[in-house]
Amino acid sequence: MNATLAPATLAPATLASERTTGFLHLALLPVMLAALTVAVAPGSPLMAQGLDAEGTIDAIVGSDVNTNEEAVADDEARIVAAIEKTPENIGEVRRRFAIDRVDIVFLPDFGEEETEAEAKATQFETQIAELRTEIQGSAIFYHAVDSRSVLLNDVIALEFGDDNGVTIFVAGPEPGGRVE
Repeated sequence: MNATLAPATLAPATLASERTTGFLHLALLPVMLAALTVAVAPGSPLMAQGLDAEGTIDAIVGSDVNTNEEAVADDEARIVAAIEKTPENIGEVRRRFAIDRVDIVFLPDFGEEETEAEAKATQFETQIAELRTEIQGSAIFYHAVDSRSVLLNDVIALEFGDDNGVTIFVAGPEPGGRVE
């Protein structure tokens, strides 16, 4: 009687052992694939594109960023008009999601002597600070000024053109430009 029970009790245990061994290889497959991926990953290039990559800023801004340097007296009426439109331009910065042209005009003599433009900038100081905050919150405008090493505190006004362009007026000389 013992002889007949022994094979019956061993057979199911043997079959279960064989089934477990077969599935054990499948259970290790994901672990082996993960280990292989980690081993190969350091040698492969990263897929994320940083802001230093060529063309990234142009893709965000959507257009070339042109720079120019001029004296305040050369275009003072235009600068004053842009400063006076600062309250409307704050909302315009929020609404813009694409621009075709960006011109940054550096005003190296801004602040050297009392001008109508400087007096107007003092009068609109609070709105200009709000404008700078909006520029910082807009990828297009922020990267346009940042790509030319412009400090936000130097931005004094924006002027939107009819051609979906914008002119950004900046107090001070162009970074990396001439030093007098």
